[in-house]
Amino acid sequence: MAERPVLQVRNVSISYLARRGRVRAVSDVSFDLHEGETLALIGESGCGKSTLNLGLIRQLPANATIDSGSILYTRRDGQIVDVLKLRPQELRRFLWSEVSMVFQGALNALNPVLRVSDVVYDTASAHGMPRAEAKRRALDLFARVRLDPERVFNAYPHELSGGMRQRVLLAISLLLRPQIVLMDEPTTAVDILTQRSILDVLEKLRDELNFSVIFVSHDLAVAAEIADTVATMYAGKIVEHGPVNDVFYRPRHAYTLSLLNAAPRLSAGAEELASIPGSPPDLIQPPPGCKFHPRCRFASDLCRDKEPELVSKEAGHLVACHHSDEVLATSREVRA
Repeated sequence: MAERPVLQVRNVSISYLARRGRVRAVSDVSFDLHEGETLALIGESGCGKSTLNLGLIRQLPANATIDSGSILYTRRDGQIVDVLKLRPQELRRFLWSEVSMVFQGALNALNPVLRVSDVVYDTASAHGMPRAEAKRRALDLFARVRLDPERVFNAYPHELSGGMRQRVLLAISLLLRPQIVLMDEPTTAVDILTQRSILDVLEKLRDELNFSVIFVSHDLAVAAEIADTVATMYAGKIVEHGPVNDVFYRPRHAYTLSLLNAAPRLSAGAEELASIPGSPPDLIQPPPGCKFHPRCRFASDLCRDKEPELVSKEAGHLVACHHSDEVLATSREVRA
């Protein structure tokens, strides 16, 4: 993996305006995404993963605002672009050509009255690509994602299975050769065999085309297989961030450890899963201190009074937990 960051996110906070007040969906999030890297964002529903992804490309709903922070993107020629300062026409050119997205609910993302070819041509036309070049690229990408190119190119969405539509969307997201692809739960609504096929295709395409991926998932097994680095999100904050093997085999945050203990394992036999007690916090009136402390077995008075900062514990492994050493010792015992 190259050292050059293609995306630098610094202190980004995003909120939604609701009747009860402001929902602090993302709070002070910072990370780098490097060339060719796959970063997995994991956590429970409502922790801010999808909001962060939409914020990175400024496609948030009308009641959401990016309250603070910066999002810096580095083009292939080395030019640095401040995404939050792009004017509407600049943002239109930026999307799909530099950063594209495979949205959550991807099975419904294709217009049912348009052929796949219409979607390809519309996307290409918005960026000044000739129709012939767009078709050539689309057919090549459809073949790469293991589809019958000519049949799929002329098909309506209802003529394709769920797995085929997922792969069509993946191919179209790469039509303009973006550097970054954002993927929001792309394998949620498909069966395990189709999921396996999509992951294989994604990994092969990433190696061939050298793009970076931010992969949102609540499925830890998928994240472990596809990611180079993992960021655990809780209550809108990144609470742990590091190389995939470090985070999954040497977790240092109590929430990451709880997620891992709650995930089924093939080697576990009839062993009961350890569910996480309680519910995620109210993001309008979150608890003081560490947001996870009401549900944490390691919680102390310090956790209730002071919110931990995200600090480096090992090379490239960041954690925001007052009891990270104790969590690490416990994780070793569990896996021993």
